[in-house]
Amino acid sequence: MESAKCLSRLQRLCSRAEYCRSDIYRKALKDLEGDADAAERVVQQLVAERFVDDARYASAYAREKSSLQGWGAVKIRFQLKGKGIADETIRAALEEIDPEKAADKLDRLVVAKYRTLQGDPQCRLKLLIFALSRGYEYADVEAAVSRVLKGE
Repeated sequence: MESAKCLSRLQRLCSRAEYCRSDIYRKALKDLEGDADAAERVVQQLVAERFVDDARYASAYAREKSSLQGWGAVKIRFQLKGKGIADETIRAALEEIDPEKAADKLDRLVVAKYRTLQGDPQCRLKLLIFALSRGYEYADVEAAVSRVLKGE
């Protein structure tokens, strides 16, 4: 595929959803059959035209994963870092997450999991592992599990 066609296709793609620089670079590289220089030029043009913005992507990603998927800050940070997003950008995106809503989401997740584990002798351990795997800080998880087990 030639650069102009690739650029046009990626502009259409970016106008429908948020993408980070690394995801778009991978798509451009595939479209341009491994031509790294051409793929980088396409990505630079998309960034210059504001089709691709890592800060905007990170903010949308953090909001979505926190509210819809119930992920904690640890997991979100790890995933964004894996996409090559800068630390300052990740930090700013995580600050947009409402801590109260995140705590409520954690509580709801732990309560739902607790219902499936009632009577299990390893209930506490399994709840801790479950909530930690969702990417929440240990102190928050410990507090939420304790509240659920005390019946609050």
